[in-house]
Amino acid sequence: MQTNSNSNSKGMVSEINVTPLVDVMLVLLIIFMVTAPMMTHGVDVKLPKTSAPAIPTKKERLVVSVRADQKIFINEQEVDLDQFASKLSAINQNRADNGGVFLRADDSIPYGYVMRVMGLIRRAGITKIGMVTLPQNSPVSTKTGRRSKRRN
Repeated sequence: MQTNSNSNSKGMVSEINVTPLVDVMLVLLIIFMVTAPMMTHGVDVKLPKTSAPAIPTKKERLVVSVRADQKIFINEQEVDLDQFASKLSAINQNRADNGGVFLRADDSIPYGYVMRVMGLIRRAGITKIGMVTLPQNSPVSTKTGRRSKRRN
């Protein structure tokens, strides 16, 4: 603040009041913190738990998910079983890296059905198939496959 010795003359104060800016930024921060967890989408799959270590990867891979009702998804797009191999083959031909596929299957699915899906993946020309599982003692959201913040 600037004060003048002469109380009759009013001078210009060239200071910026940053309080409203800080208030707006804090409100936006709170809004984003509340809405960010709601923005995750995914296929709801209950993954089996194993004690194998995670596979490190640097590139985005194709994810095939099989839900408990035996519906198949390529990433988040639902695909019929009859069209699955042809669509996956077309996607694989357009990919430059041919990095393989991660297979996420619900643990209540029969083993034979998962093997049938794996056979269709191989028929599409993909030889690298990674099985996605959860560590045995981890609280993980089944929808996103990410660790939850709550600890038991």
